[in-house]
Amino acid sequence: MSKINHYEVDLDKNAANYVPLTPIGFLERAAAVYPTRTAIIHGELRYTYAEAYARARRLASALAARGVGIGDTVSVMAPNTPPVLDAHFGVPMTGAVLNTLNIRLDAATIAFTLDHAETKVLITDREFSHVIKAALEIAKAKPLVIDIDDPQYTGRGERLGAIEYEDFIAAGDPDFAWTGPDDEWRAISLNYTSGTTGNPKGVVYHHRGAYLNAVDNIVSAGMTGKSVYLWTLPMFHCNGWCFTWSLAIVGGTHVCLRRVEAAAIYASIETYKVTHLCGAPIVMGMLINAGAEAKRPLPHPVELFTAAAPPPAAVIAAMEDNGFKITHLYGLTETYGPATICAWNEDWDALSTDEQAALKARQGVKSPLLAGLDVMDPGTMTPVPRDGLTMGEVMFRGNLVMKGYLRNPKASDEAFAGGWFHSGDLGVIHPDGYIQLRDRSKDIIISGGENISTIEVEDVLYKHPKILEAAVVARPDEKWGETPCAFINVKAGESLTEDEVIAFCKANLAGYKVPRTVVFEELPKTSTGKVQKFVLRDRAKAL
Repeated sequence: MSKINHYEVDLDKNAANYVPLTPIGFLERAAAVYPTRTAIIHGELRYTYAEAYARARRLASALAARGVGIGDTVSVMAPNTPPVLDAHFGVPMTGAVLNTLNIRLDAATIAFTLDHAETKVLITDREFSHVIKAALEIAKAKPLVIDIDDPQYTGRGERLGAIEYEDFIAAGDPDFAWTGPDDEWRAISLNYTSGTTGNPKGVVYHHRGAYLNAVDNIVSAGMTGKSVYLWTLPMFHCNGWCFTWSLAIVGGTHVCLRRVEAAAIYASIETYKVTHLCGAPIVMGMLINAGAEAKRPLPHPVELFTAAAPPPAAVIAAMEDNGFKITHLYGLTETYGPATICAWNEDWDALSTDEQAALKARQGVKSPLLAGLDVMDPGTMTPVPRDGLTMGEVMFRGNLVMKGYLRNPKASDEAFAGGWFHSGDLGVIHPDGYIQLRDRSKDIIISGGENISTIEVEDVLYKHPKILEAAVVARPDEKWGETPCAFINVKAGESLTEDEVIAFCKANLAGYKVPRTVVFEELPKTSTGKVQKFVLRDRAKAL
């Protein structure tokens, strides 16, 4: 007779002891506990937590009145401004999914995204009206367009929709009775990643993961109610690494920054007593190399979390000499942004600055709420030796991994093969358990924190009538981390200049994807005719 497990008898989940996790509730609590505390700063605008909660509910109410609900997508094209923060709570309050668009994308890519996501509502800042107008002309999707007329923007962008954002939410109910998801596995947001082949892939996040990663940020960053977070990281990047939801947990303050410039960053740190900010290595370079007119001595230590292309140890050392405390993170869009942290070991305090910087340049260990991280042989799915030398693929497992790719089961199955998420990044694991990237198996270029598909750029180059062959690789760059470098073989009897190639690319690609360097030569190939990109990468590094 089998033994009865009494811990599983008459102890079921019910409404009193189980509620699906969702980050939406963080804002509700903050409004109740810290109603008069400043939640958002944007230029002259100030919103308390009570006001921020009311704005999110107004947005949810106004969207619901237009028929937005479960299974619908609301896309947002805007810089780091209050409406984007509103949307991170207001959109999921309706059960809909938030899709924040990369403001640097070209019209064709945006059109693809709107169609693939089946966008029902598009909230767009006036600054991007030119590219959005072109995208809407191409796209099959015909969303309701709502214009953001941000007072901080003084350019000439036009209004594309029938209603302005503030007017739209003004009609909403500040007491809108939202409900959380009936299942924490429901989608909360959709973020597109460039990948390496063809069109972008739609990465789907769930409420559970967003909740846990938001909490993870607070734990990892040591944030409190006195924390002031400066938005140098784009909110469209993995939902701002989930910091869009994090600050409400402790009642910290968001400082919006429409344009990421060194003078504005230093001024914000001084004026608003900023304690935390995040960004790609390009932000660090910007701060280090700022002119005397922009740079100011830090009035207090500032925590800076960096991820994207691995930062050079020298850059980390220079930042710390300027008063910033650097923490290196690593992750992908598929892991809600950074899922590893180069956690500091007090035994390293006695090391020299250069030695400390070299340790900080590693990608680190799993963040507190990530279940699994390892470097593995993708063929055997066994961990590589922890010797800091043997390369394998970095793999993740746990609640901080995406649901999967929208409408792309083949890609999802490949990504989750063997019960782990395959990053496609090659690295080593050191004896102390810290991982370090060595190469990128997918040939992705990370420039200023943006992923660039070499295949996408090559496809454009091949459209040029004078180009016979083209290959694109990353070239190291002190400012951007990496930039695209194009190697081109011109057709016999034709002539072509670097300026002509760049001009052609500018007409067909988003600006950040355009090659900064063009080299004319025959491409090295294997015996089967495959371009040897590792050879080209070495040549690009030597330029």
